[in-house]
Amino acid sequence: MTMAQAGAVVAAAAGLLIFLLYSSIHKVEEGHLAVYYRGGALLTSPSGPGYHIMLPFITTFKSVQTTLQTDEVKNVPCGTSGGVMIYIDRIEVVNKLAPYAVYNIVRNYTADYDKTLIFNKIHHELNQFCSAHTLQEVYIELFDQIDENLKLALQKDLNVMAPGLTIQIDEVSCFGFPHNVK
Repeated sequence: MTMAQAGAVVAAAAGLLIFLLYSSIHKVEEGHLAVYYRGGALLTSPSGPGYHIMLPFITTFKSVQTTLQTDEVKNVPCGTSGGVMIYIDRIEVVNKLAPYAVYNIVRNYTADYDKTLIFNKIHHELNQFCSAHTLQEVYIELFDQIDENLKLALQKDLNVMAPGLTIQIDEVSCFGFPHNVK
């Protein structure tokens, strides 16, 4: 082997080592925990903020927020007991996931737990509420209670299904009516 060939082999090995090192280092932001999957299986110990090393191409990670997070649901259909379909323009739900609960919630509901536990549940709870009341009750008489009722219903279910996930605030914006009702 000549010096040129040896230099090429050393350069290729150094390049491969740098590539593998670059692929294995990742950063977890403050207010997040990283959950790891090795071969598709969720590992039991999440990592806190900072730089971490993992096995490249074998281990993957997802960052899960443990500080206040706002989920926004738009255009939620809501059918009243009188058969009128109204739409809630926007619902904002502020929630917080406790760090001790990250592993269990990700294991049971994936790292996108808010789709299952918040978005889908909001649709369900609002449909239950609207279908039990008339248009006048929903839009005028009980509108100021929707926020609190929704928060209590969500938190009650979360206490059973996902301990450690708490609803801080939820806010329901105005309703939109179909054009034939206006």
